[in-house]
Amino acid sequence: MQFLKKDTVRSTTTKARGDAGEDEALAYLQERGLRLLQRNYRTPGRGGGEIDLIMQTPDGTVVFVEVRKRSRNDFGGAAASVSFQKQRRIVFAANHYLLRWRRLPPTRFDVVTIEAQGPQWLPAAFDAA
Repeated sequence: MQFLKKDTVRSTTTKARGDAGEDEALAYLQERGLRLLQRNYRTPGRGGGEIDLIMQTPDGTVVFVEVRKRSRNDFGGAAASVSFQKQRRIVFAANHYLLRWRRLPPTRFDVVTIEAQGPQWLPAAFDAA
């Protein structure tokens, strides 16, 4: 019988909770008319970025979504956890993703928080500038 280290168990549980939060956010956004383009987009190499959900609105706007799930509101809650550094990594990944598009669509950066009261959608939570 193989024993897992405590850190391995914790990270697996954290990953499962994160995936469940992304599932909830995806369903929430789809119910509001957005279409999934890609999930968990990562740039190649170290130091790049990741985008939890890339969605598209009915008018063609491509929406890069950061999902944050928190069970407690300590330290400002889920929305406050999207730091400036995290925003820069998301913008970097978004620029990388858009390299494949011939014509650049309108874009925006949203945050969906999953907290005790349920999902909360923050459209245009930050910008690329």
